[in-house]
Amino acid sequence: MQQLPTGTVTFLFTDIEGSTRLLQATGERWPALLARHAEIMRAAIAAGGGTEIGTEGDSFFAVFPSSTGALEAAIGAQRALGAEPWPADGVVAVRMGLHAGTAQLGTDTYVGLDVHRAARIAAAAHGGQVLVSDTVRSLVEHDLPEGVSLQDLGEHRLKDLAERERLYQVAAPGLERSFPALSTVDGVLNNLPRRLTRFVGREREIEELLEMLAATRLLSLTGPGGTGKTRLSLEVAARSLETFGDGVFFVELSPVGEAEMVAATIAQTLGLPDRGGRSARDRVVDHLGRRHVLLVLDNFEQVIDAAPLVADLLAAAPNLSVITTTRAALHVYGEREYPVPPLALPDLGHLPEAAALGQYEAVALFVERATAVKPDFTVTNENAPAVAEICVRLDGLPLAIELAAARIRILSPQAMLTRIEHRMALLSSGARDLPARQQTLRGAIAWSHDMLDEGDRTLFACLSVFVGSAGLEAIERVCGEAVGGDVLDALSSLVDKSLLRQREGVGGEPRFSMLETIREFAIEQAAARGALEDLRARHAAFFADLARQASGLIMGPERREWLDRLEEEHDNLRAALAWLVATDRAEAALRMSAALWRFWQMRGHLAEGLERVEAALATPHAAEHPAARADALSAGAGLAYWLADTDRSRALYREEIALREELGDRSGLGEAHYGISFTWAIIDLLVEENARQSQEHVSAALAIFTELGDEPGIARCEWALSNLLWGTGQTEGAREHALHALALFESIGDSFMVGWASYTAGLASLSEYTADGATAEARAGARAEARERFTRSLQIFSEAEDLTGYALVLDAFAVIALHDGDRDRAARLSGAVAALERQSGTGLNLWNRSVLGFDPAELAADPEVSDAYRSGAEMSPAEAVAYALGG
Repeated sequence: MQQLPTGTVTFLFTDIEGSTRLLQATGERWPALLARHAEIMRAAIAAGGGTEIGTEGDSFFAVFPSSTGALEAAIGAQRALGAEPWPADGVVAVRMGLHAGTAQLGTDTYVGLDVHRAARIAAAAHGGQVLVSDTVRSLVEHDLPEGVSLQDLGEHRLKDLAERERLYQVAAPGLERSFPALSTVDGVLNNLPRRLTRFVGREREIEELLEMLAATRLLSLTGPGGTGKTRLSLEVAARSLETFGDGVFFVELSPVGEAEMVAATIAQTLGLPDRGGRSARDRVVDHLGRRHVLLVLDNFEQVIDAAPLVADLLAAAPNLSVITTTRAALHVYGEREYPVPPLALPDLGHLPEAAALGQYEAVALFVERATAVKPDFTVTNENAPAVAEICVRLDGLPLAIELAAARIRILSPQAMLTRIEHRMALLSSGARDLPARQQTLRGAIAWSHDMLDEGDRTLFACLSVFVGSAGLEAIERVCGEAVGGDVLDALSSLVDKSLLRQREGVGGEPRFSMLETIREFAIEQAAARGALEDLRARHAAFFADLARQASGLIMGPERREWLDRLEEEHDNLRAALAWLVATDRAEAALRMSAALWRFWQMRGHLAEGLERVEAALATPHAAEHPAARADALSAGAGLAYWLADTDRSRALYREEIALREELGDRSGLGEAHYGISFTWAIIDLLVEENARQSQEHVSAALAIFTELGDEPGIARCEWALSNLLWGTGQTEGAREHALHALALFESIGDSFMVGWASYTAGLASLSEYTADGATAEARAGARAEARERFTRSLQIFSEAEDLTGYALVLDAFAVIALHDGDRDRAARLSGAVAALERQSGTGLNLWNRSVLGFDPAELAADPEVSDAYRSGAEMSPAEAVAYALGG
């Protein structure tokens, strides 16, 4: 056996680009070409002092004691390959990758993450290209051969690897320098989550699934919770990026729980707009069209009634493919089911040496996770049999193994095995209608649960009521009385035992969450204690109170903090409101939905918000609470308005007006007249009846606010009049009322409305800037004023991350750029606005554009600026705001 280098070594991986195509093109000549390629590679490896570890087909794996020697070998090989007189139809182009790390020897080769990283670096290259890792760069940069340099290609996400890698291209005389973008995960539009831990094993399953995915369009990964369905689906998706050129999207369904929300969740993941009157299903179908897209629908079992939707999407979009992870098959036409097996296990009767146990996936996972919590843990001859038996007793189920490995901090493998054997025997006779592996998994979770003290068990059950994650204040309020002690200590205990996960939330506050499988077990514990309904009531009361508290603050100076907090708690807010509706807590549901409408509006949850408000309005006893119902009607009308669904908004406002009159609620009546006036103002105001209706409602609202001495109401009526006048072409009157409103808002400290009054004043100036016949001097002054007003409003909306506000103001900036003659900037801004409209669902720009004669579709279709439009659409909201303010 050859003596392999140890210590810090450098790995070289190479393979021929397009070898299958070359084989087909050259036929019988291919073996000779392949042999010549091998001669060149072996000579270069030897010249660099390397050792050939292995070959497979047209690939080479070599190791070098020196990074400089490895670099020289790669350069020498590329030069020789480039100088070789290959036939015209058989030019051999080889991609190469170098990475350095600590040598880990297996039976007769190297193993470990550094070997995988080197292989993935080579796979990212193109024929004729040499890529090196940042580690190799650090080892060779002060000792580069003459004429050789390293070109920084930035950080890239490599297949299978959680951490991004900074890559460098070797530039040297005789080597090509110009190549396409690297073949990394970054190259295809996707939202695949970044893995925080290494993916272990499953190569056989991945190959099988990739073959199945090529032959079917609906692939369901089935099995009980904890079998690793999600991680496996993500790995298959990551390796399919090149196949689905129009995108690979991961759709998380665990917080949804309602089959009716699946289409909306897919639409939100794809960034599609919430337009009034169009279903989420239709928007998804229209977007997918003939695009080659892969959707990964995770945790589908809890929305199994949405299975016909999946079949419908596949029928309507011929190039769509879907992977679902689910505990039960969808049972729709064309589905192929793949029961996810356990990880590969050793034979306890024929165990190999300790050093070779890592070849079994279950053991490799145990070791990987154990060293994460106890870095000095190793498999020795003494503990190897216990480690192997732990994995076997846990049936190779990933979640069970991870739970066990997390206990390595306090239990040796031998001590852990004793407990697992006892607990598994006790819990192996679970429900007979459950698969055997699920019984075993439940036993593993129960084992961890039963080792808790009573206070920890109580908190564990109580935490099941939270969806997604929860903050410390919510946990203390909902669970504190039940726990009866220090909640923080109990939380820390559950985190240490891997039954709870902790992360940092808004403002640096800690957030706690459970894996969904563990949460389901916790729900059972809460139900067994008879505490579940009381917990749900406490949970709903806390989040209804949070919504009420936030509603009075999200329009004030602390609105960004409160909007962010509501966004973070959105899953819990949804669950609380859904429970209030389901249990006909009508008044609480009405008040909570009304309190949340501005959050839904500003953060772009318009369609969902309207749906939830209408669900509250439809509760059987809603009519018994007229004041709360009137507030909910106002909220629904406002959301429908922002969706540009004027008919629906107007109907809700009319119902609210009638109810306010019955209640004698003068202030609420004024607000309703003020709100409904906008439903007439955003349609064609050149139609006299529309303008008259808007004017009448504004006047009615102004009379009531004047009667009540309501200064903010009076100011908002001034602003409403300015919008009405602008829409009817009365620019001077619009400016006058906008500036009057602006002064009033400034005097009462209403910065939110200062932003909107500034925006309308800017629109008046923008109309003058874009009008025909104005002098150059007048146009310059109008442009300067418009930009100043829009800048102020955008800065205010930026403080709150108000997505709907962004969409309107950035559209105005695009109009300025277009009339400046800067079509590239106008296109970039319009692309950003289109993305914001998809994200938020607002449809109000249509009215502004009709008044200004602006159509961004012309920019999107213009080949000279279409790239700029697409670039703008890829901007984040913060980047779009910074771009607008920086020009």
